[in-house]
Amino acid sequence: MLKWTLRIGLQLLLVCLAFSLLITLPLKWMNPIFWSWQLQREFSPPPAYPEQSAYHWRNLSEISAPMQLAVIAAEDQKFSQHRGIDTESMQQALADIRSGKRFRGASTISQQTVKNLYLWASPSYVRKALEIWLTLWIEQLWSKTRILEIYLNIVEFGPGVYGVEAASQHFFNQPASKLTQRQAAQLASVLPNPYKFDVANPSAYQHQRVQWIERQMRQLSMNYLTQLTPAAKP
Repeated sequence: MLKWTLRIGLQLLLVCLAFSLLITLPLKWMNPIFWSWQLQREFSPPPAYPEQSAYHWRNLSEISAPMQLAVIAAEDQKFSQHRGIDTESMQQALADIRSGKRFRGASTISQQTVKNLYLWASPSYVRKALEIWLTLWIEQLWSKTRILEIYLNIVEFGPGVYGVEAASQHFFNQPASKLTQRQAAQLASVLPNPYKFDVANPSAYQHQRVQWIERQMRQLSMNYLTQLTPAAKP
């Protein structure tokens, strides 16, 4: 009985490893044509969701440096340092849970990318566990710049507005390559809740958040982005 149980357990583990590799490795080179978060919105649209969503893929080199830095400043300032999981934030989130406080996601950009690509909207401990598991995979298989590129192209900046190119065209009538520091901070200020916050009609809180993001961008500086690309071997 024990031998049979171990065999089944090993087979399940191998299937899990193979499936994880199958869904993550191709996206190291291929751009996603659809993703879980988008499909859920399309099949079960929330209020204010448009009849026609907007989406235009852009390579990272076609997205302005201020926009790249803005989402890092707003969402994950340790992006270049961690391996997918911000352990300090995770420990604080667990401490909050134990003390009865509201559950916090403590999600890095890598985790948000995984959530958007593969998982469902409703928060749960099961989803968080899968999120962490798949995050470790993409951190091993993809580069930081690839993770940032996919994130910027699939994250929702407004109801049905997916990716920074569609957002830039929708809100500022210009390509993502032309986004200024202020515009980038305005877009980043609605993350990760574009249904509560609106780029076109910012609240007083958003104005404060935009100013905070800009301060964080200045402190990080554009040199931060060079840390995402591994140095060339001599």
